[in-house]
Amino acid sequence: MSIALETTGLGRRYGSTWALRDCSLVIPQGRVAALVGPNGAGKTTLLQLAVGVSRPSVGRVEVFGWSPHEQPLLVLARVGFVAQDHPLYRGFTVAEMLRMGSKLNPRWDDTVALERLDRLSIPLGQRVGKLSGGQQAQVALVLALAKRPELLLLDEPVAALDPLARREFLQSLMDAVAEGGLTVLLSSHILADLERVCDHLVILSASRVHLAGDIDAITAHHRLVTGPRDTAARIAARHNVVQARHSDRQSTLLVATEQAISDPAWLVEVPSLEEIVLAYLGQPTSTSTQPTRRLEVAS
Repeated sequence: MSIALETTGLGRRYGSTWALRDCSLVIPQGRVAALVGPNGAGKTTLLQLAVGVSRPSVGRVEVFGWSPHEQPLLVLARVGFVAQDHPLYRGFTVAEMLRMGSKLNPRWDDTVALERLDRLSIPLGQRVGKLSGGQQAQVALVLALAKRPELLLLDEPVAALDPLARREFLQSLMDAVAEGGLTVLLSSHILADLERVCDHLVILSASRVHLAGDIDAITAHHRLVTGPRDTAARIAARHNVVQARHSDRQSTLLVATEQAISDPAWLVEVPSLEEIVLAYLGQPTSTSTQPTRRLEVAS
């Protein structure tokens, strides 16, 4: 398995506050990975450490085997980054943004940029500040893709977009992925979008990784079971319960297990990605001291 992004015991502290801690994960090459967590979970910190904007307080981060801090020239040319606020020069025309990109990036592909902008009907002569929010997001994505990156980091790029602009942005992203050779780490709160485009999942909460792995493997290792409340302890004794919901007579449990659940008193279903994510995010903060649940699958 070739690795695009790997962190080992990675942490970033500001004074006495940890923005990210004990983060160990692997993103294989070729994956479209979802980075999920509440505000303040450490998602932006992780992406900034990966791109070299911030320096680790402890631990290590490597991109294609290189450190963004120790070997920036080897890393930065291979990484594209789109921030949530799409930091563009509003007084520049789109064409001027492209010229700037070509001067700053040695692997710049002007053909890629021009073809994408033409398909999106974004005029080169228009000033960035006059574009809609969705068009600005598309320009930011075009600038990142024209670098010809091998790893694309996206920090909630569609958070402020309307549903149509969000769909168009994600379609542009998937078109780029379909061309091959691109690994994506996409941070977003919109689980429906992530389920549609991603094949790998990382859940961050309380500044720590709670779950990481390929989505197919994650769903295969979780079950949603519903049955009599008075026998729920029997299920909990045999399987790891991630979340439990109880009514007077009935319990619904999300369990992480590699074993079949054959109790005839219990209905067993495959959970959706949203159900899994919300269950982990709904765990008490105190569970953040537990180690990452890692699902290793063949690439």
